Amino acid sequence: MTLKDVAIELKKYSTVLIFCHNRPDGDTLGSAFALKHALEQVDGKIADIVCPQPVPEKYYALDFIGKTLLPSDVTKKYSCHIALDCASEMMLGDSYGLFVKNQVTINVDHHVSNERYAKFNYVDDRASCCEIVYGLINYLGREVNDSVANSLLLGVVTDTGNFMHNNVTKATLQTASELVEKGASLNKISYAMFKNQKIERAKLYAHVINGIKFFEDGKIAIISVFKRDFEKFSATQDMTEGFIDFPLSIEGVEVAVSLMETKDNAYKISLRSKGKVNVNEVASSFGGGGHVLASGCLIHGFYEDVKDKILRAISINF
Repeated sequence: MTLKDVAIELKKYSTVLIFCHNRPDGDTLGSAFALKHALEQVDGKIADIVCPQPVPEKYYALDFIGKTLLPSDVTKKYSCHIALDCASEMMLGDSYGLFVKNQVTINVDHHVSNERYAKFNYVDDRASCCEIVYGLINYLGREVNDSVANSLLLGVVTDTGNFMHNNVTKATLQTASELVEKGASLNKISYAMFKNQKIERAKLYAHVINGIKFFEDGKIAIISVFKRDFEKFSATQDMTEGFIDFPLSIEGVEVAVSLMETKDNAYKISLRSKGKVNVNEVASSFGGGGHVLASGCLIHGFYEDVKDKILRAISINF
């Protein structure tokens, strides 16, 4: 299925429910709100957004990010369901049961590990899903106004680490340039995402980085965040976004790992690589996935056992 085919399919429906993934980030939210703003330019079209978890507070500092629904809030039927930036059924979390209730499901994503779980699937290995949605909106023939442009640039900026990650391409920069030309504010988005943080996050960050551990002669760096840490600093899980970038920046480190305790004996694993290790393969061995240089998974067990499993999986991929 081509992206033009996705646009042709979407044009058929007057009501669309847009799905974001667990722990919503800038790319899934930016993709969702850009598509919502674009679809609602047509009289009578309704587009709502559902997230399995509440949107982190920092995104509401951006006026183009509005309200989303929780799965339990969805009480009406829509003619089409579309998931954006969701590589797997697992990433849809509590929304998956709702997603598959519709006969028309669309999956638009940029992860190479995407499981093609919808009726219609479009997957392209790009730096961000927002790059794909930008093309989709153009095929829909909708105007890219300030709200659409800002929403799309949010995803591009966050999934590229403010254009510092290896996933940035000429096409990424071209997309960003066009979005700025159409009214997006790079300064506003970058400040909100990377330069403005709550004191609770700053304290948690200092604590986590102070506990960094190195393995394999310094080639692997692991940071750990426990439930007790969130309680100690009155912080929330979404505040850990971006923590993993620091260990990856250390000279000699090839793979950075974040182990975050989400509940008793359950850890969300985030993996980043400088290129020598395909962390998508590592994450896939535990039922997760993502990109060659950035992936994640969920592992159940005691902390030391989980850490050892990840270390072994990474070590055999060097």
